[in-house]
Formats: sequence, structure tokens, C-alpha cells
Amino acid sequence: MTGTLNLPALTTAWGEVRLPGSKSISNRLLLLAALAGGETEILDLLDSDDTRVMLAALQKLGVGVTPSGPDAWRVIGCGGVFGVKEADLFMGNAGTAIRPLTAALAMAGGHYRLSGVARMHQRPIGDLVDGLRQIGADVHYLAAEGFPPLEIFPAPIHLSGPIRLRGDVSSQFLTALLLTLPLTGQEAVVELTTELISKPYVEITLNLMARFGVRVEREGWQRFRIASGQRYCSPGRIHVEGDASSASYFLAAGAIAARGGKRCVRVEGAGRSSIQGDVRFAEALEQLGARITWGENFITAQAPEHSLLKAFDLDLNHIPDAAMTLAVLALFTDGRCLLRNIGSWRVKETDRISAMATELRKFGAVVEEGDDWLAVTCPRRGIDGPRSGIPVMQGPGMQSPPAPGLCRNVEVATYDDHRMAMCFSLVALAGVPVTIRDADCVGKTFPGYFDAFAAITAPVIAIDGPSASGKGTVAMRVAERLGFHYLDSGALYRLVALAAGREGVALDDEAALAALAAGLPARFEGERVWLGEADVTTDIRSEEASGGASRVALLPAVRRALLARQRAWRRFPGLVADGRDMATVVFPGAEVKIFLTATAEARAERRYKQLIAKGMPANIYVLLKDLQERDARDTRRSEAPLRQAEDAVGIDTTPMDIDQAVAAVMDRVSEICAARA
Repeated sequence: MTGTLNLPALTTAWGEVRLPGSKSISNRLLLLAALAGGETEILDLLDSDDTRVMLAALQKLGVGVTPSGPDAWRVIGCGGVFGVKEADLFMGNAGTAIRPLTAALAMAGGHYRLSGVARMHQRPIGDLVDGLRQIGADVHYLAAEGFPPLEIFPAPIHLSGPIRLRGDVSSQFLTALLLTLPLTGQEAVVELTTELISKPYVEITLNLMARFGVRVEREGWQRFRIASGQRYCSPGRIHVEGDASSASYFLAAGAIAARGGKRCVRVEGAGRSSIQGDVRFAEALEQLGARITWGENFITAQAPEHSLLKAFDLDLNHIPDAAMTLAVLALFTDGRCLLRNIGSWRVKETDRISAMATELRKFGAVVEEGDDWLAVTCPRRGIDGPRSGIPVMQGPGMQSPPAPGLCRNVEVATYDDHRMAMCFSLVALAGVPVTIRDADCVGKTFPGYFDAFAAITAPVIAIDGPSASGKGTVAMRVAERLGFHYLDSGALYRLVALAAGREGVALDDEAALAALAAGLPARFEGERVWLGEADVTTDIRSEEASGGASRVALLPAVRRALLARQRAWRRFPGLVADGRDMATVVFPGAEVKIFLTATAEARAERRYKQLIAKGMPANIYVLLKDLQERDARDTRRSEAPLRQAEDAVGIDTTPMDIDQAVAAVMDRVSEICAARA
């Protein structure tokens, strides 16, 4: 995904998202591991533009950094002494990389130059440089005073007294000093001359330093002391938590549009035990009326049962990044919303207060702004609010519901700011199409964001039923009419059986079959099915493959292995999925659930005619017996037995041809959409 992205009108959100690693934790851990003695393996490291910048810089400085597995890196620490004493380092727009590295290099006894993109050269670093100069560091500005690019020369470091530092511009300046002062081996004291903003981010720093063996004593949030003689030592192996800032978008989606039954949005990777302050965004959602559930390593969010979210007046100094999500959430509340103490927005990737105000006004919102505050009022007051729970689909009788008061088809400028792109994707949940310009800027922290967003918001029609009930052909044609993607889940099981036969794996070897299913090199191109480089469209329709699929589908490990692959088909503009457990297990929150059935005799006759038409031998009595045995296996299996979901619409296709069955399903889809509207 690059460039402009057109998001369709959306009104529902449900499902599960596994968060990528935290950017704040990832870059701190990379630097700590590099400065420590010993070898550190960092697991679940975020793969993004900002972490790639840090990795590249460390490698250029002579630090041994190598991949050790998926999202895992091995860092051979330099013990605080970089092997390379002269380097030019390009830091992109990564504040979490350039600021601590500036401090580390100022104490490294080398000659270095640090630069970045144009916006980085507009982001202040003067307070950090002033703090470093207080202890003898030789740091020069190469352009505007107080801003990168920088040049650093070797200089002796002396800690004769407290370092006095402002704390009201960016907490990253304090973090940079705290992370690197232990390299001196001397007692170090940092005193803040102003109130510290974004305290939770400093708490992350202190927590991670302690894991590497260095403890910081603090007196409130004004004075920090590092005792002499402390050195960083590798903890061996360490995990990166899921990114709590990224969690805010999905939790917000749940708070807006996860309504009806057990629907919710669940984020995995951050929860009650998280060290990140941004998990407190979920507490803010609770104040707005969202229904929140906490686990040690997960959070779920649901919309209020019968109302809009409540308007709010909040001091958001403690969650400045996640606070941006609240600015967009204001469009879904019942009044004027005030975001206070967000002055740090002005020195981020862009001037976020100005950018947010500009883009919100495009949707018709009334926006007021000050130096460190923003007030947002949605234009649609006194109207029933966003109609969450309505699938937004195109086709006969399925028009997008009106968006009360919000302007449609707005083009959102992102200012090369990843959080602007992610925040404004939420507006589509008001049932209005939205265009995100330069959407690939999400690569800074979350390259797969829009895929993950689609995985909880794209509408799903689940069509289940017994073998030969016509569900595959019907589902494919419904998908074509709607312009949706199509998932033939049965084809996946057929592919597993076919691949097992070709690789000599027994159909009762559950572990081997599950491993085969997890790594299945399958792809679908229109009506063609490929296994690796082989076109197996015809092969998987053989009776042998069909019978094998029925057997492997009984195995719980195989079903679990294919579950994530099936859910990955959910993407914009929507999905029609057919199988035997689409509505009950794979997509239990599907907007529309259909259960197709027919008598065994009618299904046997259909199968018989299909085989004869293909010139294949067939015996209708054998086919009938096979279908009856298959029905028995499917309904009795322990894992996801074949059954009609409680909220599914049943359609008996015994007297119907395919066109009639498709029409019947489309009628039901239209009726369900109309009823919910």
C-alpha cells in the first residue's frame, strides 16, 4: 500500500488485533543493548521506518546487530565504547533515535554528524544540547540554532554539578540524558527547571534501564540521580511489548462501532501489566462511556449500548500521542470536546494541533485551537448519531447509510505524519468514504496498519452449509455482485489434503498436517487456485481431494492452523466467506450470516450432474452415501462442528437452481441491512 488510499464507508468494528512492538520501547532497547556489556536478543522488535533508522545507525557505529528470527534481533553490546569514531548518520524523522544517540555520541569521544529529513530539522533539540554542553560536550549546530543537523566533536565529560534541563518541550531530552549518563561512570544528577510533560514515557525509560542493571533515584518528577559506578549489563533475552499508542486506534474503533451481541475489538500485546502510559487511553474511553475490559496482556472495547460517546474535557499531558485519537473521536460524541495540555503536539512530526484542526474542519467540525489546547464540536447534534452495526455494502437495496452532518469523500492530508493517517481512518466508521493521502507514512511505526484496520472493519457475509448445498457457487456470485473478496474455506482444506498426498504425509498425522497447513504456499487468482507454482484448480475438485479435505477438517490442530489464514481474507471493501464454520468460529461477528441447506438426495443429484458434465464417472447412490457419511462426520466433530449459527438466516435450496439461490441470499442480505438501518 502506497500513496493515496480510499477507505469505503464503514459502520462496524469487531475482531482481534495483535499489536506490533512499541516504537518507544524498541528504540530504547536497541540503544541499551548496544551500550551494554554482553549479547542481548530482542524479541518482537517493531519493524518500522524509525527502528530501521536506529538499526542502521548502530551498525554504522560498529555495533554487532543481526536478525535472529522473525521480529527478533541479536545485539552484541559495545560496553559503551563505539568502535567507529567518525560517521555521518541519517536519522530520518525518528525523534526516539536522534535524541538519545546525540547524547550517547557526545560522550563517545568521536567525530559525528547527525541529520534527518526536512521536518527533523524543524524539531527542537536545543534543550538537550544545552544540557550536554553543561557537562563539557562539544556539540555544534550546522544550520538553525537549536535544531538539527548537528556535528559532535570529542570532548572530556565532567559531572561537577546537577544538569539543569527544561522538561516542558519534550520528555525525550530527559530520556536521552538518563539513558547515556551511566556511560560516564560518575554520579549524575539531572534537575528539571520546568514541569515535566509525558511522564509515562520517562517511566518507560527508568523501567528499561533497571532491566539492564542501572537504577535511577528520583525525587518526584524534578530531580533524578544516577549513582556512580553503574554499568549496563545485558539481561540476555528481552521482549518488546505491543505498542499501546497503536492500540488506541483499534480500541477507539471498538468504542465507536462494536455494538450488538458479543461484538468487541480486542487488542493483544498491551494490558494491565504494560509499562506504557498510553494504555491509559482505555481509561479515557471509559470516561466517554465505552465498555472496556482489561486483561494482563489485552484490552477489549465496545461501544455504549444505546447512546453516543460522551463529550469530554480532559488534561492529556500524560498520553500526548494517544490523545490525537481522542480528537477524532470527538466527531462521535454528544457535544463539545476539549483536549487540554497538548502543547507538545506542536513539535512532533508536524504541528499536530494545527494539522488536526485543519483536517477536522474539512468534515464540517467546529474547531477552536490554542497554544496547548484543542476544542472540537461535531456538526451533527440532535441527530441519532453514527449507525453502528449496519453493514455498508453496494448493490440492489444496499446503499450506504447517510452520515449525519459529516462531509463525505473528504481528502485528508497527512503531513508525512503517521498518526494523522491512522487517526483519520476512524472517520470512515461514521459511514462516510474517506481518502487518506500519502497513506504509506504509517510505515514510520506501523507498516501494516491499514491491513489490520480492515481486519476489524471490513464487512463480512458468512455463508455456511453442508457439502454440495451450493454455498461455494452462491458465495462466489454474491461476492461478484457486491464487488467483495471471496473466501472458499473448503479450498484450503482441499489444498492441505492435496499437499499431504504429494508430500507423503498421512491424513491422520495431525502435527505434520498442521505444520503443512500453517506454511501452505497457496494463492487464489480469480477462479484459479495455485499450490506453489502449480495450478491445482481442477485437482482440488477431485473426489479424492474432497474426501481428504473432510478428514483433515476433523483435526483441531489443522483447523487452528488455518484460522488466521482465513481471517486474513477480511479486507476492503468486504468479504463473502463460505464453509462449515464461517459464522460460528471464523467470523462470529459477521454482519450477515446465511446457512444454506438442501436434502441429501438433492445434493447428491447436483454432485452427480456436475461430475457427468465434466466427463467423470459417477454413481448417484455412492454419492448419496458419501454425503450422508460426510454430514455425520461434520456435525459430530469435536472442533467446530457443522451447525447453523443462532443468528443465521436459513435458506433451503432444495427446490432452487443457482440463480434462484443467489437471488434468495441477496434478498436476505438486503432485508438484514434495511432492518438494521
